Amino acid sequence: MTRLSRDCRAAPNKISDITVRTIKKSHLKRTLYSVRTREGRDGYLILAFTSMLLIVFGLTQNAPEEIFTGFLRIIPSSNILITDYISLGGTGAAFANAGLLMLLSVVLLLAQRAPFRGITVVGVFLMGSFGLFGKNIYNVWPIMFGTWLYARLKREPFREHIYTALFATSLGPIVTEFAFVLHLPERIGAPLGLLVGVCVGLVTPPLAAHLKNVHKGFSLYNVGFTAGIIGTVFVSLLKSYGYQTGFNLIWSEGNDALFGGFMVLLFSFFVLTGICLGPHPFAGLRAIFHETGQSLEDFVALSGFGAALLNMGLNGFAATGYVLIVGGPLNGPTIGGILTIAGFGACGKHVRNTIPVLLGVVLGSLTKVWNINDPAVLLAALFGTSLAPIAGHYGWAWGVVAGFLNSSVALSSGVMHGGMNLYNTGFSAGIVAAFLVPLMETLPKRVKRSVPEPNEPQTPDRQ
Repeated sequence: MTRLSRDCRAAPNKISDITVRTIKKSHLKRTLYSVRTREGRDGYLILAFTSMLLIVFGLTQNAPEEIFTGFLRIIPSSNILITDYISLGGTGAAFANAGLLMLLSVVLLLAQRAPFRGITVVGVFLMGSFGLFGKNIYNVWPIMFGTWLYARLKREPFREHIYTALFATSLGPIVTEFAFVLHLPERIGAPLGLLVGVCVGLVTPPLAAHLKNVHKGFSLYNVGFTAGIIGTVFVSLLKSYGYQTGFNLIWSEGNDALFGGFMVLLFSFFVLTGICLGPHPFAGLRAIFHETGQSLEDFVALSGFGAALLNMGLNGFAATGYVLIVGGPLNGPTIGGILTIAGFGACGKHVRNTIPVLLGVVLGSLTKVWNINDPAVLLAALFGTSLAPIAGHYGWAWGVVAGFLNSSVALSSGVMHGGMNLYNTGFSAGIVAAFLVPLMETLPKRVKRSVPEPNEPQTPDRQ
């Protein structure tokens, strides 16, 4: 038999093998696409459902006319730290405002065809969390428009900057201050407030991209660090023209049973849905527990949304338990802190890297001049879990040190931006991380345990 005839006989088998491998790869890609598409659809549905839960809960607490009156009190009032919307406008208005901000964020993300990721959950939850104290349906839009304008000037899709736009609304109180609180002439105040908000949104993306190198991802609230610097510049300008900044302390108490019951139902929903949603939620949760969380590690991509949702529920229970154990009230700001920790359960935080930071605050309460359940200290503890990656990467002892230091820095950093930056602890956490990281990097690094990804498909080569 000639060589040509042998090649001809072998060719069909080679073609067949290539065809089989191509079909397998194509099937694998379709499967992965199907999983991600289904996961994204379920994820957005759950976020929308959570938004509606907050709105419905608010509607059950007050009559519609009372909620409307509450909105009229919330929008023109000073929203600087600490302004509890439950005390200012009523429970109904506060939760309706938070739910509306979450729902509108979901609609915006869907309109921009943003793929569902861990940071999607974080962005939506931060809007709802601070919708209970500081952000409202009036003061967030100029800032987001400013970031949209930045994307247009750079000729880049707004989708690439949409999360920065959501996070930058931490400076929403600046819009309110110029529009209503400074008592400028009506024809000047409102347009000036809108203009300042647009300017904030315009400068945040480039600054945030640059400043993340300062803390190297060890503070999860990078835009909070950026917003602190921007707020400091604006407040310094205001002071140079005679404006004196101050702080609010609008703080409600006495609703622990009502809000505690709601939080238990909400986080139980997360846990049960997470168990039912993912194919291997507990294996995924174990994988999440071995991640450091640095630079907003995406737990949805790592272990699937089911495991991330389970982690969010556990985070929420732990944070709620902390507030009640130390004797703090459940109100707008503390629930906002709890929801923030829960939201970051999809991207950066889990109980193993957050508890050491909380223990650092507890240790500080034993030696410092404040009480552990003081309003500012409660918020410093809850939002100080921005430093969770330090505990995840360098171990629990450094996490305790970070929480201990941040509990002091957070109480002083607000003076610089006059309470205008709602992510004040993100500002202080960025400072603490920038201080600790060079010191920690001189020491041997912790070796991260390798854990297989539970949802990783088995390709033909691995079988």
